[in-house]
Amino acid sequence: MTTLSGGTADPAPGHGVDPWTLRTWMEAPERLTILDVRSPAEFQTVHVHGSYNIPLPLLGEHAAHVADRIDHRTVLVCQSGERAGDARRRLAAVGMGELHVLDGGLPAFERAGGEVVRGRARWALERQVRPVAGSLVTAGVLGSLWKRPAIALAGAIGAGLTVSALTDTCAMARLLSALPYNRTGEALGPARVLDALAGDNRRAER
Repeated sequence: MTTLSGGTADPAPGHGVDPWTLRTWMEAPERLTILDVRSPAEFQTVHVHGSYNIPLPLLGEHAAHVADRIDHRTVLVCQSGERAGDARRRLAAVGMGELHVLDGGLPAFERAGGEVVRGRARWALERQVRPVAGSLVTAGVLGSLWKRPAIALAGAIGAGLTVSALTDTCAMARLLSALPYNRTGEALGPARVLDALAGDNRRAER
């Protein structure tokens, strides 16, 4: 397979895939499914052309159903790779193969000249986590000047960030994803998403 500059021909299943290789794979879309596991609001802001949105919490509940509907190469996309890596582990646990995580997430794909679709601008979930965590730490430190126990808030946030790094998960991001800001006006039902994946798979088999 010919690749664009900087890409690799065919990474091993379950490994990361660089943006240039993904661009090459997109030239044969009938053998590729791209799953975006960010929130619906993030997806509407910008997403890889031709990708499907299955937010990580939804995918976690229906991983087996997703695996049943896709039997070819799948690339998982998020903002940084963290949520996509989590999604890969969940899908691999139910026996799904040919799984790849987009290296560098959506920003890297854009920088590589990949085709994206843009909508209403919103902050990515990872970006929302930083000011919230920073504000809570600052509040804990300042609050401790008046009430010594308030410093525990800063300690709790620091411990949470450490656990997040060690486990490659983020509880704060999950909480923020439930806010109205990170939701769209139309509910994203699992049946509609799974039906779309099934239809995509049937077209690939023709």
